Amino acid sequence: MSEPETLFETRWLGLYRIGHWDFVRRPNADAAVGILAVTPYDEVVLIEQFRIPVQRKVIEIPAGLVGDEDEFRGEALEATAARELLEETGYRAETIVPLLASPTSAGMTPEMSHLFHATGLVKEGAGGGTEHEDIRVHLVPCREIRRWLRDREAEGYLIDYKIHACLWAAGIC
Repeated sequence: MSEPETLFETRWLGLYRIGHWDFVRRPNADAAVGILAVTPYDEVVLIEQFRIPVQRKVIEIPAGLVGDEDEFRGEALEATAARELLEETGYRAETIVPLLASPTSAGMTPEMSHLFHATGLVKEGAGGGTEHEDIRVHLVPCREIRRWLRDREAEGYLIDYKIHACLWAAGIC
């Protein structure tokens, strides 16, 4: 493994080079979690938020970075998933099991996405994320999810591919 040359770095993002290849990474986290959360009523919990890089609202599964804050460095992936689910949606999960892990975008970043399936959900809070986030929660009946996603796309939303990857890996909907 070669050591990367730092081309540019801020607190949140860096640009690096190894050989002829330039890539980005987060100086404070090399992994993310995503959670396919399903309520006892067979509803998929999705979130909506405006994403600055794409300048659009995006429909996503709840997700977050692993160890990006000092108080959570070294936290287990499942614990990060549980914390992010509660923070973004207000739901606590009885069970969180791994579905798959994959490079987020292997040609651009070393970041790994760890996807989980959360069940036994209990509503404990409002959700909506932190003070720096503006997250809207959607509960979508599993039997309607594909149509619902197509309708949101037709309205101009972007649909994060991790939704489809999680549904496939969990074998539901």
